Formats: sequence, structure tokens, C-alpha cells
Amino acid sequence: MILYGICTLYSIFLYRKGFRHHDRVNYLLLLVAFCLHTLAMVQRGFSLSRCPINNLYEATIFITWTMVAVYLPIGVWRRLRFLGAFAAPLLFAVGIFALMPALDVSAPTPTFSGGWSGLHKALILLAFGGFGLSCVAGIMYLTQEHDLKMHKLRAVISVLPPIERLEYVVERLLVAGFGLLSAGLVSSALYLKRIHDVYVQGDPLLVYSLLVWGIYLVLLTLRWGFKQRGRRLAWGAVLTFAFVILTFWGMYMLSDLHNPA
Repeated sequence: MILYGICTLYSIFLYRKGFRHHDRVNYLLLLVAFCLHTLAMVQRGFSLSRCPINNLYEATIFITWTMVAVYLPIGVWRRLRFLGAFAAPLLFAVGIFALMPALDVSAPTPTFSGGWSGLHKALILLAFGGFGLSCVAGIMYLTQEHDLKMHKLRAVISVLPPIERLEYVVERLLVAGFGLLSAGLVSSALYLKRIHDVYVQGDPLLVYSLLVWGIYLVLLTLRWGFKQRGRRLAWGAVLTFAFVILTFWGMYMLSDLHNPA
């Protein structure tokens, strides 16, 4: 979290400088932070002897880990490396939220039971990580568009990718996240069938996941069927993920299946 905070401060410096050079410092800081993040998750998993995604703290930390894991291969291409400068503040803010002691509550007994449970949690949280990075790309798009409309010098001298390429990145990340979320919901149904002999339950988090799936389906349908492009697509990615990150914790706390404590 300290490194994510340093990345955030350095990102502010890059923004004020106008992103004029292909900077590697922010990328390297996120790489080191990712390694420590991964080590912490692995150590926690071994200490609990189960997959470490069993309470709200672990779920939130897994989402941020996914965002960095997706960004690092993309950031190898220098024209998209500044995506990390826009992601760092979000990673830091969500990470600080996750560190609230009340979120790291252990259940009386492990909630992990069998491979289907861990699989559906991992897939859904990976999907949220992909949606989070699409939100970051959307913010990057909106920043570029604003600078171009306002005829700011930064839009000319910066080394940020063109907005057409950012639009493509937003769309592809949305598609990847939607595919992972769909697979997660299917595995959730199979898990419920195995444990409770039903495919669907009225659990708040399950209903919420279906709602999020429907919202992203509408967003992609508008993109492909009604040619909603550019600014509208970027705003859709940003606002939808903002809704997810602000409401996910509440639905998780209401879920008896995922929060038995």
C-alpha cells in the first residue's frame, strides 16, 4: 500500500508535467508493489490453508491485484504505460478502504468448500478487475478528449495514446470482463447445484452479480448495436464501475452465503 501511495503521488507529478516522456518509474513501482501484493496473498492463503478470497477484505484485495496483473503486460507497450498513472490513485483508494479492520472478519468455519467455490469467486473478482481497468482507460480517454477540446498544449506534446486506440482498449477490457463475469455466474450456478441442489438462489450478492452482468450487457449492446462510441462508451465504463465499487461491499455484507460471520 505504501508503494501504491508513492505511485499515486508520482502520477500527480506526471499529470502536472503533461505526460511528455515515456516514463518507466511508475511502471517499475507498480511492478514491485505487485510482487509484494502477490507474496502477501500467497502467504495468507498458506496460513489459512485455503484460497484467500473468503471475506470482503480478501475479495477487495483480489480485485486490485487483478487490475495490476492485467495492466503490467499492457504497460510493456510504452504508449499505454501511462495507464498505470491513472490506475494508481484508484488502487490506492480501494486498498485503503480494504484495510478497514471491520472488513477482515474470519468466519467460524472456512467458507471455502471445493473447487467450484474458489473458481466462481476468482472468475467474478477477475471480471471486476477487468472492469476496473476499463474504467481507468475510460478516464484516460476522457482526459485526452478534454485536452483536445480545450486546445491544451498537453494534448499535443504528451505521449499518451490517441483516443481511437484508447476507445479500442476500453471496449476490449469490457469484453474480457464480461466474459469472465459470465463464466463466474455459470460456475456459481454449478456450485449452488452441488451444495444446495438449486441453480439459482435469492442471495443478495447473486442477484447483484446478475444485475451488474445485465448492466454491462446493455453497455456492450449499445456499443455494438447502436454504435455508441467514444465519449459515451468511456463514460459508461467509468460510471458503471463506480457503481460497482461503491455498492459491492454492501451486497457482500448482506450475503449469507459469502458472509456467514
